[in-house]
Amino acid sequence: MKMRKLQLSLALLGGFALTDPAHGNGVEKAGDVLQIALPAGGYLLSVGLEDYEGTRQLTRSLLATLTTTFALKYAIDAKRPDGSGQAFPSGHTAAAFSGAMFIQRRYGPRLGIPALAAAGFVAWSRVDAGRHEVKDVVAGAGLAILCGHFLVDRLPGELFIVPVERDGFLGLRLTGIW
Repeated sequence: MKMRKLQLSLALLGGFALTDPAHGNGVEKAGDVLQIALPAGGYLLSVGLEDYEGTRQLTRSLLATLTTTFALKYAIDAKRPDGSGQAFPSGHTAAAFSGAMFIQRRYGPRLGIPALAAAGFVAWSRVDAGRHEVKDVVAGAGLAILCGHFLVDRLPGELFIVPVERDGFLGLRLTGIW
């Protein structure tokens, strides 16, 4: 039954990803789709696996990320490269990284690394389209990563690759919860 729900969830996500936003070039359109598909994919994955605690954690993390993002957008009202306002932080990037960070934290690097790469593409698409500067997308990603780190728990029995920095040394650490 779990596998059937997972297959249905992935099929729904695949159909959603084929939608075509009405504006922008191909890169921008792909970023527009992925900023919704990544959190939706995390939601569908957690429901398909009957991980309802994960569903709750994704909801809390996404709400915290987007609430903070939009509060900052209105409070700061930074100009975009095209002259319009509310550039900082990037909402598309925050949403994409929120979904990707949930997948990484909850289900590990096998699913998380591709999800984070897709979120990175969303950030790049926003800069490439002239909608944001690099600082805007870095802030959006940072907010989502922090919310995901503090609001999403790892599943027991999973191994994770964690970046570490110590005394100027950068590396990776393999860790797990049993």
